[in-house]
Amino acid sequence: MGYHFDFSFLQGSLGSLLAGLKVTLELALASNLMGLVLGFVLCLMAMSRVALIRLPAQLFIEFFRCTPALLQIVWFFYCIPMMVDVFIDPIAMGVLALGLNLTAFNAEAYRAGVQAVPKEHLDACVALGLKAWQRTLFVVLPQALRNAMPVLMTNGIGTLQQSALVAIVAVADLMYVGKSLATEAYRPLETYTVIALIYFALSLPVARLVHLIERRQDVALKR
Repeated sequence: MGYHFDFSFLQGSLGSLLAGLKVTLELALASNLMGLVLGFVLCLMAMSRVALIRLPAQLFIEFFRCTPALLQIVWFFYCIPMMVDVFIDPIAMGVLALGLNLTAFNAEAYRAGVQAVPKEHLDACVALGLKAWQRTLFVVLPQALRNAMPVLMTNGIGTLQQSALVAIVAVADLMYVGKSLATEAYRPLETYTVIALIYFALSLPVARLVHLIERRQDVALKR
């Protein structure tokens, strides 16, 4: 091959890349916060004995798990404004779409964590006379969060990567900025290589932390 890599054209585009990176981090952090909080709430709803609460929650989970994230983003960006006739900030819409998608996946992670809570702990709560909300907040949630942490963090990495999908609806995230630079400079190999390395640099520390947590949990279970 006679192609020669030349990254020098990116020197004048550092500001644009940093601005795109800022949007990507905002999307990822806000979506993860939303997914962590609402995921546990949705988990409790899906495990409820009341059918009117359980069935809609299960339908929500299956819908977001069984449809493409790209389709969800496009639907939120174009269909919701048409339905409610209200303009919503693109970044806020991106957080909503990504956050709800993550909520569904986190709900399943929390469910596995809740089911792993020893029955003896719940019996102790009853013996101590704790109310249902006290049992959920102070006993179930901490243990479920600990049990589900590796999966929750892995889901968070996935959301960071899926945030690149908002580029298709013209949200100026890192991927969108990279696409624009590649088109303007006719240097797609260099541009997308740099973008890929940035995503890799953001994801790798979290992935290593997940591995460390899993090892510690394995050691704790063997004791």
